[in-house]
Amino acid sequence: MSEFTLFFVVSSEENMPLDLDDHGGRTFLRVLLHLTMHDYPPLVSGALQLLFRHFSQRQEVLQAFKQVQLLVTSQDVDNYKQIKQDLDQLRSIVEKSELWVYKGQSPDETMDGAQGENEHKKKEEGHGKPQKYESTSSYNYRVMKEILLRLSKLCVQESISVRKNRKQQQRLLRNMGAHTVVLELLQIPYEKAEDTRMQEIMKLAHEFLQNFCAGNQQNQALLHKHINLFLNPGILEAVTMQHIFMNNFQLCSEINERVVQHFVHCIETHGRNVQYIKFLQTIVKAEGKFIKKCQDMVMAELVNAGEDVLVFYNDRASFQTLVQMMRSERDRMDENSPLMYHIHLVELLAVCTEGKNVYTEIKCNSLLPLDDIVRVVTHEDCIPEVKIAYINFLNHCYVDTEVEMKEIYTSNHMWKLFENFLVDICRACNNTSDRKHTDSILEKYVTEIVMSIVTTFFSSPFSDQSTTLQTRQPVFVQLLQGVFRVYHCNWLMPSQKASVESCIRVLSDVAKSRAIAIPVDLDSQVNNLFLKSHNIVQKTAMNWRMTARNAARRDSVLAASRDYRNIIERLQDIVSALEDRLRPLVQAELSVLVDVLHRPELLFPENTDARRKCESGGFICKLIKHTKQLLEENEEKLCIKVLQTLREMMTKDRGYGEKGEALRQLLVNRYYGNVRPAGRRESLTSFGNGPLSAGGASKAGGGGGSSVSSSMNRGEMSLADVQCHLDKEGASNLVIDLIMNATSDRVFHESILLAIALLEGGNTTIQHSFFCRLTEDKKSEKFFKVFYDRMKVAQQEIKATVTVNTSDLGNKKKDEDTDRDVPVRKRVREPMTQITEEVRDQLLEASTATRKAYNTYRREADPDDHFSPGDGAQSAADKNRDELEMSAVITIMQPILRFLQLLCENHNRDLQNFLRCQNNKTNYNLVCETLQFLDCICGSTTGGLGLLGLYINEKNVALINQTLESLTEYCQGPCHENQNCIATHESNGIDIITALILNDINPLGKKRMDLVLELKNNASKLLLAIMESRHDSENAERILYNMRPKELVEVIKKAYMQGEVEFEDGENGEDLAASPRNVGHNIYILAHQLARHNKELQNMLKPGGQVEGDEALEFYAKHTAQIEIVRLDRTMEQIVFPVPSICEFLTKESKLRIYYTTERDEQGSKINDFFMKSEDLFNEMNWQKKLRAQPVLYWCARNMSFWSSISFNLAVLMNLLVAFFYPFEGVREDTLETHLSVLLWTAMLISLAIVIALPKPHGIRALIASTILRLIFSVGLQPTLFLLGAFNVCNKTIFVMSFVGNCGTFTRGYKAMILDVEFLYHLLYLLICAMGLFVHEFFYSLLLFDLVYREETLLNVIKSVTRNGRSIILTAVLALILVYLFSIVGYLFFKDDFILEVDKLPNETLLPDRTDSGETMTGEFLYSDVCKAGSGENCSSVIPSKELISEENEEENKEHTCETLLMCIVTVLSHGLRSGGGVGDVLRKPSKEEPLFAARVIYDLLFFFMVIIIVLNLIFGVIIDTFADLRSEKQKKEEILKTTCFICGLERDKFDNKTVTFEEHIKEEHNMWHYLCFIVLVKVKDSTEYTGPESYVAEMIKERNLDWFPRMRAMSLVSSDSEGEQNELRNLQEKLESTMKLVTNLSGQLSELKDQMTEQRKQKQRIGLLGHPPPMNVNPQQPA
Repeated sequence: MSEFTLFFVVSSEENMPLDLDDHGGRTFLRVLLHLTMHDYPPLVSGALQLLFRHFSQRQEVLQAFKQVQLLVTSQDVDNYKQIKQDLDQLRSIVEKSELWVYKGQSPDETMDGAQGENEHKKKEEGHGKPQKYESTSSYNYRVMKEILLRLSKLCVQESISVRKNRKQQQRLLRNMGAHTVVLELLQIPYEKAEDTRMQEIMKLAHEFLQNFCAGNQQNQALLHKHINLFLNPGILEAVTMQHIFMNNFQLCSEINERVVQHFVHCIETHGRNVQYIKFLQTIVKAEGKFIKKCQDMVMAELVNAGEDVLVFYNDRASFQTLVQMMRSERDRMDENSPLMYHIHLVELLAVCTEGKNVYTEIKCNSLLPLDDIVRVVTHEDCIPEVKIAYINFLNHCYVDTEVEMKEIYTSNHMWKLFENFLVDICRACNNTSDRKHTDSILEKYVTEIVMSIVTTFFSSPFSDQSTTLQTRQPVFVQLLQGVFRVYHCNWLMPSQKASVESCIRVLSDVAKSRAIAIPVDLDSQVNNLFLKSHNIVQKTAMNWRMTARNAARRDSVLAASRDYRNIIERLQDIVSALEDRLRPLVQAELSVLVDVLHRPELLFPENTDARRKCESGGFICKLIKHTKQLLEENEEKLCIKVLQTLREMMTKDRGYGEKGEALRQLLVNRYYGNVRPAGRRESLTSFGNGPLSAGGASKAGGGGGSSVSSSMNRGEMSLADVQCHLDKEGASNLVIDLIMNATSDRVFHESILLAIALLEGGNTTIQHSFFCRLTEDKKSEKFFKVFYDRMKVAQQEIKATVTVNTSDLGNKKKDEDTDRDVPVRKRVREPMTQITEEVRDQLLEASTATRKAYNTYRREADPDDHFSPGDGAQSAADKNRDELEMSAVITIMQPILRFLQLLCENHNRDLQNFLRCQNNKTNYNLVCETLQFLDCICGSTTGGLGLLGLYINEKNVALINQTLESLTEYCQGPCHENQNCIATHESNGIDIITALILNDINPLGKKRMDLVLELKNNASKLLLAIMESRHDSENAERILYNMRPKELVEVIKKAYMQGEVEFEDGENGEDLAASPRNVGHNIYILAHQLARHNKELQNMLKPGGQVEGDEALEFYAKHTAQIEIVRLDRTMEQIVFPVPSICEFLTKESKLRIYYTTERDEQGSKINDFFMKSEDLFNEMNWQKKLRAQPVLYWCARNMSFWSSISFNLAVLMNLLVAFFYPFEGVREDTLETHLSVLLWTAMLISLAIVIALPKPHGIRALIASTILRLIFSVGLQPTLFLLGAFNVCNKTIFVMSFVGNCGTFTRGYKAMILDVEFLYHLLYLLICAMGLFVHEFFYSLLLFDLVYREETLLNVIKSVTRNGRSIILTAVLALILVYLFSIVGYLFFKDDFILEVDKLPNETLLPDRTDSGETMTGEFLYSDVCKAGSGENCSSVIPSKELISEENEEENKEHTCETLLMCIVTVLSHGLRSGGGVGDVLRKPSKEEPLFAARVIYDLLFFFMVIIIVLNLIFGVIIDTFADLRSEKQKKEEILKTTCFICGLERDKFDNKTVTFEEHIKEEHNMWHYLCFIVLVKVKDSTEYTGPESYVAEMIKERNLDWFPRMRAMSLVSSDSEGEQNELRNLQEKLESTMKLVTNLSGQLSELKDQMTEQRKQKQRIGLLGHPPPMNVNPQQPA
């Protein structure tokens, strides 16, 4: 193992913490920020560059490491030293060129020689060889020559047979900057005519550059930057240019028209040199691919140049010249002879037509007609070189074409040529066996060119229809024999053999298909040739031979190459590991820079001028202003860095990993002082999904704490705040200026990305800012012209580069035809087709593996060629890059379209119209242009919408999606003008959008179905947007024009079935926007909208239940809702929308509750109350969704009514047991007789059997009853009651759980829980159950009140008392007042009449015993009260004596009950109200003789009338009336629910004799739950995804405005006549408005014209006043 050294190409500063001020770099940053705010632009630029560099130290380290090149072997080290020495010497010679370069006869020549003498002598001494003195000039020439030869040899390894590029040495030279020195050398001025030595040096310099970039794409790109140096007429420059572009697809694709024009002009002015033609050939075809754009460009320039360039020998005289040249040996040998020029010109035309380019084919047909080709080729003196060129041209221009060239297949020209081919084939086969003297060009012509055209001609689809073959059978057979004879020549190379073999195959296939008789022996030989075993044996034998031949070589190289490869791979591993390690640190470092630039004021002390200036936005404002200046000064890199930083200010804080976060914390602490960590910003939108992720870094917010103080964290500001802050400082103005003035694509791209970041999220302030700037400054014309031009260029690029493999189409077509012809065999063939596809995939896999193995072997065999580290992998990636890669001109369209979409976001009507028409002299309709772009990228310009799949691939599908999204945003709102613009455009736009929905987009659909679904989703949204809020059917009819309804329905069914398969596979695709079912749903809604205008489609969408796939239609019909809304202009509009999945979680109980309890407002509408409840219902849906995630709780909640009924039944049962058997002492277990016990057991078993057989409620009840009876007599009544009580407590606990589960009580907070009466009621019920179990059985009696809660009728009875409770209480108070007044009158006048009979208790119980039961205690209380009232004594000490008792007995058990006023009141209240006739019934009956008899009668009658009849009946009347009201209200409510629409309030009779019945109206048109679903949809949908009606309703909901609900209106009730009339009026109004606009425009233009005329007249008058003589030709009488 030889020594190796490590070589750094890019020097980088040491990674030391930069502390210039003992403040951790804070002062340094302050100085830079101060300088940035300076007025002197170069100073500002310098400060910014230093600032960016200060925060990108780790990035520089990484870049330096990526440039590392290992010098592994000692040879590498020697080469490095030699190159370094040579380049130093060459550089110094070039720098002093004016001292020694020959300048003709100059008097200073001798002086030059003297000056350089000393230096020269030193060099001679250095060489150590005494040499003869030579002048400095000649010495320098000699040294330069040696150096250039040495460097050239390093680049290329030349052997006898092959010339090979040495990429390792090319890279070393590149890294050491050899090319820059040589480019400087090329710029040395010298005497071109006299200085022959310098000419030789220049030739060597060009040779070095050619070798330097040969086969090395990085080196080619480097030299391409200096392309202007080579745009000279010189031949050397042309050769170098050829090498720069050779086999470099990217450079050739991006070639400038100026370069092509230069070379064509060189041919015109500097002679017809072959080298110029060779360059043009190089740029047309690279890496085996044809560049259509270059073909068109070259062809156009050649045709424009005319006969000076296009030299053809068509006429008779010039044809003889051609013949003479072909006969002349000298002309054949001379590289630059007219003959060679002509041959190369024809070859160039052939290359320009290759790849089926219709445009160039047509041009070439006219330049070189078929007759001339045949005449030249069939001439006896025609040489093989000319034949090769002409036949190749014929092949590509006439045979292998996209459009049929009829003369080829109908005329005899081709058969003449075939006869000529036979002669050449004979000559080639009879060629000498001595390989030294063979005619290799003739052999090449026969084996490659002839075989190619024969193969192409007979395999062409157009030749199948030709009938000339039947008449030319002998020639055909001779041709096959000739080709077969060539096949057996022993000098054939493997590649030549393959082309001959394929030719034989094609000819034999044609012979079989056209029934051409072939000699038997030839036929058998051909068949044997294609026997698989024969081929395999031959190939295997050849492989073994090759292996044996290469074994020795491989062994010798293997050992050295393996070590070399290991070292290189290890270095690459180190670099990639370092990159992974440094990436988060680089990002963290840059994030601190973004924070510093976003909030620079925090670096300055408070109350300083700098801080105040920064706080007022001075710094950002200056930064933004300076960015525009940077563009003007061509400081592109710095400009881009500033733009990226501004964009980063609006991106989300990322996770930087542990080390990244630590570094970020360290830097923040260093610059801002120690700060407390603040939370990450979550409110900002991540830009990871759009073109903004171009930086490549992951945008997802990661873990770990943030490191920015709360005072400086951008996270505190929402995205909109940051956007508005930047806009205020002029960011949107900067974007507009940069877009209009950007000179480079990179600056333009960054400007667009910044604009997107500013507008992200649909920021209306920024939209307004853009609109105002564009309208006020009259900049819109130039601004939109930029986009218009870019769209046009992109379209041209697509047309030039996008090609389709039409051979696949031919095969596909044939397959389809055969399938159609043979329907019976279809089933049998299908599995075969599948197997073939499988086999094809396996073969592809195998070929990939083989290619990898072969590459590995090549690497082992020749590491120098294949392992140039760093760039080797890159170039391999470039070569293996998919052919479908789009150029930058097309990819830039994605951010442009995203920007235009964001301008119109949130249905900004002003900007939607502005994109279509800017009211300038030149209007740029970007809406039409976007549609045209879609038309172009989907390939409809080439015809055939069924071929969409061939144009759409993984590379451009994102761009097509973006185009569709932008078009959708242009229309939504709705913007009727843009809708019309798209629908009525002359391109195939609408048909393409339709085709995107209907067609299977294969082959993309096989690999990436998700992309295809997204495409279909966006296409369906666009078509819906085009029809959105339309009252006419024009657009719908335009969409239906090329759409077959059956296909549309099939697509819907297919999407549904696909969704089902994914669902079974367990993929959670349902939540994704582009899941198959969601896409199917969108297409179903589209079909639903179109069905209004197409009866056939309408019938197809009705699910019949029998047809396959009808479950799809049923599913979508069930999950699709429609409502009617009222717009601001009071027009009604129907909306069809998908029901959000969350709506399925609304329970039936809630629906019924809302349906029955929603109250009407003053206008008789229920909408207000319904809308108020929608928020609660939405919360309930969310809760129910969460509940499904908890299976136990959900199961409980689902059976809530079941638990409730169990509770009630148990309460009734327990109360029955208590009522019948309390107290329980008397009930015993052993009292049951035997036969009764047997009867109970029998009943229990029978009921159990019935329950098992027929589980009906009655059977279950019987089983429970018999089981409980059995329990009572088995374990006793009390234990049974205890068991039932315990079971009831458990059941009620489950019920409370289910209640909480259903209503989500705990989620609403404790306050809501306390205020929830229902919840408190159930808690109280549970508490009573527990008290009945643990305290006393009598508590169970309270549970029976649950009947009131359960039964609505009973509740109404209670309500009849409680509803008018106030009236009843006030009437009762009046009764009390009257009783009080009557008591006073009674006490004053009829005290003695209050004598009542009483039934005294027996003596032994009269005495109050304090130890007795509760009842006696009550007696004592009453007794003591009476005592106290009557006598005022201390009754507790008074014990009645025997004397008193005997007296009372004597008075016949009567008592005075009006001793005190209170006793009087109690008596009147108790006895007066309860007696039928009032208080008079219980008082003493007075005698008529008594003086107060009359007063007593009045007293009794008044009490009877006033209290008994009036007041009491008043109370009863209120209760009865209330009950009647409640019943009538209930009936009225039920009547309203049955006969009135919940939403619009229209009654059933309005729909009599109408097309829509009332039932259909409330079910389909104004379904209340559909309105709820729409409100929910608006809540759950992303606001940027809203359609026009959705954003309108969202705005109304936000304002709590209910005008969007239709009240007393329905679209179905508007008769078609009046509707047509309305539409007609609306159309007339629109036409009137457009006419008014037109008139205004015209009047404006007329006034402008008038002003101009006046100005001209004034000018002429001035000229006349100045006295200029009038011109001779002007008539002075003519008015001005």
